Amino acid sequence: MGSRWRKAKMALGLNLCAYLPRTSDDDDYRSLPSSERPSDAALLSLSNSANMAASRPVTPSPSAHGFRLPRSLSRSASKSSKQTCSICLTKMKQGAGHAIFTAECSHSFHFHCIASNVKHGNQICPVCRAKWKEIPMQSPSLNSPPGRAATNLAGWPQNDALMTVVRRLPPPRRDLSRRHVVPLFQAPEPGVFNDDEMLDHLRVVAESMNASDNSSLRTIEIKTYPEVSAVQRSSSYEDFTVLLHLKAAASATNQNPNRNHASCWPQLYQNPRAPVDLVTVLDTSGSMAGTKLALLKRAMGFVIQNLGSNDRLSVIAFSSTARRLFPLRLMSDTGRQQALHAVNSLVANGGTNIAEGLRKGAKVMEDRREKNPVASIILLSDGQDTYTVTGAGANKSQPNYQLLLPLSIHGSDNTGFHVPVHAFGFGADHDASSMHSISEISGGTFSFIENEAVIQDAFAQCIGGLLSVVVQELQVGVECMNPSLCLGPLKSGSYPSRVTADGKTGFIEVGDLYADEERDFLVSVKVPAEPSECETSLLKVNCVYRDPLTKEMTTLESDVVKIQRPEVVGLEVVSIEVDRQRNRFRAAEAMAEARTTAERGDLASAVSILENCRRLLSETVSAKAHDRLCVALDAELKEMQERMASRHVYEASGRAYILSGLSSHSWQRATARGDSTDGSSLIQAYQTPSMVDMLTRSQAMLLGSPSTQRLVQPSCSLGPQPNPR
Repeated sequence: MGSRWRKAKMALGLNLCAYLPRTSDDDDYRSLPSSERPSDAALLSLSNSANMAASRPVTPSPSAHGFRLPRSLSRSASKSSKQTCSICLTKMKQGAGHAIFTAECSHSFHFHCIASNVKHGNQICPVCRAKWKEIPMQSPSLNSPPGRAATNLAGWPQNDALMTVVRRLPPPRRDLSRRHVVPLFQAPEPGVFNDDEMLDHLRVVAESMNASDNSSLRTIEIKTYPEVSAVQRSSSYEDFTVLLHLKAAASATNQNPNRNHASCWPQLYQNPRAPVDLVTVLDTSGSMAGTKLALLKRAMGFVIQNLGSNDRLSVIAFSSTARRLFPLRLMSDTGRQQALHAVNSLVANGGTNIAEGLRKGAKVMEDRREKNPVASIILLSDGQDTYTVTGAGANKSQPNYQLLLPLSIHGSDNTGFHVPVHAFGFGADHDASSMHSISEISGGTFSFIENEAVIQDAFAQCIGGLLSVVVQELQVGVECMNPSLCLGPLKSGSYPSRVTADGKTGFIEVGDLYADEERDFLVSVKVPAEPSECETSLLKVNCVYRDPLTKEMTTLESDVVKIQRPEVVGLEVVSIEVDRQRNRFRAAEAMAEARTTAERGDLASAVSILENCRRLLSETVSAKAHDRLCVALDAELKEMQERMASRHVYEASGRAYILSGLSSHSWQRATARGDSTDGSSLIQAYQTPSMVDMLTRSQAMLLGSPSTQRLVQPSCSLGPQPNPR
C-alpha cells in the first residue's frame, strides 16, 4: 500500500507543485491501518482534481500522519467515487478494480472507457462537448501499472512532458523548517531529437522575396580609407594601412516607422526577416534558487513573447544532468503557452554540468529535420562546471575549456556544422573564463550580468540582434592591384583571416551580420617607391554573402583604392577614421595583455599596461580631435584599472568585465558588461537599432510592472545610447 502513496504523489506532480515541510511522518505511512489509507480510486481522482486545481496554489497542511488533503480536492475525490460513467453507464465504485479519469470539466469516466473514446485524437468531452487540454492515454514511457490513468497535455509529445512532484527529503542537520521542491520523475527522452515542429513558411517567403525587388534592402555598403591620401614618389611604406568599413543594410522592419511590434503572418510579407531556431541552455543548479531563478523565468518569458510565429524555440535545463524541457517548437500562440509552461516548471537543485547542457542543446540543433535560416544557442550560468573542467581527474591548473563544447560546436569534427553560443555569466560566482572560451570558440559573444536585475535587458539585446540577421556567410576578399605591392597582416579581431603565400590576396571570414551592423578591418600594405608614377593603385575589396531568406549568393566589389604620388608632399594629415580603428585595436590588445598578466597574479603590472595604453591614446589624432570613440576607450580602460584594485575585486568582477569587453571588441558586437552608469562607456558602441528597439520594449515592460520596479535600476548599463562610432 505504501507504493500507492508514492504513485499518488507522482500523479500530483503532473501539474501541481506544492511545498511540504520535511517530516519523518512520511516514513510512518506503512504503519497506517488500511482503513486510514486512501483508496486507489481516491488517489487517482485526486491526481486529476489536482490538474484542475493547478491554476491556484494549494499548500497541504501537516496532520497527525504528515499529510492532509486540501478540502477542494477531498470533496472532488469523494464526489467522483459516486458518479456514473457516462460511456458504459455503470457505477464507478471504489475498489472495483477500474481506474477513474476525471476531466477538467469535472465529468468522470472509467479510464478504459474514455481512453478508447479518445484514442483517435478526439479531445471533446462526450457529455458537455467541452474541449480538453489534457487527454487520457496509455503510455509505456511513464511505466504506469495496469489500470492506472495517465494524462498528457494536448498536442505535447509524451516523452517531453516535464513532471515535477513533491518529495520529502531526510531532515538536514541544520535548518529543519526549510522546504524543498525537486524534480522526481522525468519521462525518457527520445534517442534522436528529430521531433522539431515542421516549417511550411520558408518556401512561401522565399518566393515572395524573389517576386519583389528587395535587393536594395539587403546590400552591404563598402567604404575604404587609406591612412593618408598622398605619398611622396621617392618614399616607401612597409606598413601602409587601409581601413575597410562594411555596413549591413537596415532591416525592412527598421525602415518602417509605423510597424506593429506584434508578430503575425501579414507582417512576414510587409517586413520580411529571417526566422530563427533558438535553443536556450539554462542553469538550474542549487545556486540559482530564489531571486535568480525568478528573474530568469521573467527574462525567458520576455524572449518567448517577442519571438515571431515563424521562430522556433527549445529549452534545455541543466544542473547535475541536463534535460530537454521543450522540443523545438514554433512560437505560435499554442507554442508560446507550452514554452511558458515549461519555463515556469523550472526548479533549482544539484550541481553545474555545463558540458551536458551544451551537448543536449547542440543535439537539438543537429537532429532537427528542418532548419530556419538563423540558428543560435543562448547559455546562461551562475556557477562553475563541477563535472568536466573542475571535476575528478581534471587538470585544475590548466583547464581545457574546449571539453565543455561538443565536437559539432567547436568544429573539430569538420562537419561544417556551426552554431554560435552566446554565453551569459550571471552574478559574481560564475566562471568567466569558461563562459568566454565557450563563446569565443563557437563564434558567439560573452556577456557579464553583474546586476541580476538586468538579465532581461541582456537577453533582449541579444535576441534583438538575432531577429535581424540580413547577411550570412559573408567573406571579405582583398586583392592587390599592383604587381609590386604585397599584403601584410590583416587585423580582424576574432574573425578568421588569411593571406595567400604570394601576398597578393587576403580573406576574412565574417559570417552573419545583423541589420545596420558595421565591421571595420585594417589591412597592411607594403607600398614601394614609384619615381615615375603620379598615382598608385593599392587594392580592391569584394564581398560574397548569402541572403538568409532567398538563399541567393551575392558578390559586391568596391572601387579601387588609390593614392596620389606627388614629388613633394606637404604636411601629412592622417585619416581620423583609420586612427580611430587603430586605437580600438590598440586598446583591445592592451586589455588582452593586462588580463594575461593579472591571471599570473601581477595586478600592478596589469594596471600599468592599461595606464600606458591610455597615455598612448591621449597622443593620437583622434584624442586631440576629441573623438567620441577615443573618449569611450579611455573610460573603459580606466574602469578596468579600478576593477584590478585588489585580487578580491578582480576575482569578483574584474575578470568578467574585461572578458566581456574583449568579446565585444573582437567580434564588434554589443555585449552586456557589469552595471556601469558612465555615459561615455563603450558598452553601447556596437548596438544596432534592432537591439535598441528590443531593449526599449524590455525596459518599458519592466518599468510598467509594479512588482519589478524595485528590482530594476533606471541607470542600468544596457540602456539605449548613441553609437560613439
